Amino acid sequence: MSFSERSTTFAYPVLVADIGGTNARFALVDDSNAATRMCGKTATAGHADISSAIREVVLPETETRPRTAIIAVAGPVTGDAIPLTNAAWVIEPLKMIADLGLEQVIVLNDFEAQALALPGYDGSDIEQVGSGAVRANSAKFVLGPGTGLGAAAMIFAAGTWIPVPGEGGHVELGPVTPEDVDIWPHIERFGGRIGAEQLLSGTGMPRLARAVGTWMKAERSFETPASITQAADDNDPVAVKTLEVFARSLGRVAGDCALTVLARGGVYLTGGITPRITRFLQDGGFRSAFEAKAPHETLMAKIPTFIVRHPDPALEGLASYARDPQAFAVDLQGRQWMADLPTAKR
Repeated sequence: MSFSERSTTFAYPVLVADIGGTNARFALVDDSNAATRMCGKTATAGHADISSAIREVVLPETETRPRTAIIAVAGPVTGDAIPLTNAAWVIEPLKMIADLGLEQVIVLNDFEAQALALPGYDGSDIEQVGSGAVRANSAKFVLGPGTGLGAAAMIFAAGTWIPVPGEGGHVELGPVTPEDVDIWPHIERFGGRIGAEQLLSGTGMPRLARAVGTWMKAERSFETPASITQAADDNDPVAVKTLEVFARSLGRVAGDCALTVLARGGVYLTGGITPRITRFLQDGGFRSAFEAKAPHETLMAKIPTFIVRHPDPALEGLASYARDPQAFAVDLQGRQWMADLPTAKR
């Protein structure tokens, strides 16, 4: 059997896992026609490694042990030991195969997993913001302000969907409006620059709030995104202005991403921050900034933007891939481990 044949054939049941710095989420796909079967969520700090978490959280929920594991991690997949950026776990696929009796393990980037979910969204999975309509079999883009600012594209070519992970969250973010021009000098720089993730993320939002507070001559001590969104709910002027600037800036970055791949299939917002700032995404500033891409305003107005409401987008993306791997062209070189395939030949 060739590598290409192996890479698109999974032994069921398939365990899918979304491994973050704080929590690990698990689900099972029993066969190619099965719905996603949620198995639970657990704190990574509560387990020595991923194998022990699977034993305690997943195996009690199923009579049939998983034969394949497809895992999403926040960070690059390099080598046979993959450390998590914000947790003590090191993902070791060969050890997982030995510990759990698996036949194969695949490890993907977390936003690659989120991209895999995009073609399957419908109904209450998504909520549209502004105008535009999805063009069938056209590029899509997912952008997720959370701990960082994740980004990935989903390209349709040669009759298949191709997820393309990247570091689009680190593009430059400069001032555009007169208000921006006044605020930007007060923003702390990192490495001599202001990148999108430095503002549009969990760590970035308090940085933006400090700059807004200095500009408004109204100092605040916001330390977390939750403290800012709560203060905005209470109509604190610094918090409200911070979220207005945040949403407007997110719209600009989302528009840049849409132009980069001509995402006529839509731009989709995920991440932990997105559901907390819905009213600021819907008040017009986000969409106006998204469309303000002269000379292509007319084109941008036709590209739809969505808030993703699905509770587990990365898991659902992995599950979609597990059910129908032939529908996606996923590069598995160096990211697939087989029980019967020597390391040197992977």
